[in-house]
Amino acid sequence: MATNPQVLNSNGKVILITGASSGLGAGMAREFAALGYNLALCARRLERLQQLKAELEQQYGITVAIQSLDVNDYDQVFSVFRKFAAQCGTLDRIIVNAGVGEGRRIGKGHFEINRKTAETNFISALAQCEAAVEIFRKQNYGHLVTMSSMSAMRGLPKHLSTYAASKAALAHLTEGIRAELIDTPIKVSTIFPGYIRTELNEGAKKLPFEVSEKVGSKALVKAIEKQPVKAYVPDWPWKPLGFLMRNLPLRLVNKLS
Repeated sequence: MATNPQVLNSNGKVILITGASSGLGAGMAREFAALGYNLALCARRLERLQQLKAELEQQYGITVAIQSLDVNDYDQVFSVFRKFAAQCGTLDRIIVNAGVGEGRRIGKGHFEINRKTAETNFISALAQCEAAVEIFRKQNYGHLVTMSSMSAMRGLPKHLSTYAASKAALAHLTEGIRAELIDTPIKVSTIFPGYIRTELNEGAKKLPFEVSEKVGSKALVKAIEKQPVKAYVPDWPWKPLGFLMRNLPLRLVNKLS
């Protein structure tokens, strides 16, 4: 695994991002690097992280620490987070971003795919939250960010049923953590992204109100920087659509999916 010397720069802050080798993880890494943050990036594909590290350190003069991580290996989650904390000296923000968009219709013989989706998006996220809050409790400060989804607003049909449920579970977990830490210096944010086109969904049909990875990543970073309790990203049109999704009859919500 790659190592770096202790991280220090003019910003003085370090952000850990999981699932950072591609998609929104890599997109957010680029946007945070442009703001002067040092980064601790992890994902399964170490070669992708090495390329991203070289790009960001050369372009922005920051320091990027990288580690290989499969978030479904729970012991490794704790080990990697602790290594980053020791290596970087401090972790100011941890973004629980790693997840999958797989899912199949319920009752059609695809339990294993749905199980893996639920496990990666919720149980693995729980492990990341546990590891992050452990570090923040020792520091007595920090900012935990979890990446839920607009799909979490309601139960959804077809291939989205398990995915939406896993992201709703993550949102409730995050709110519970915030309730636990509400009178401490530790901040907790739940982010609900709308449709953002990345390489993970590049083969899918064009979706309503879809934005590019660049636009979506920039909007995510702008929202996260405000340390909100929750944020719908991009704010327009997803904030009003979120209200509609929560309150419309289910038959109408189905048409949005």
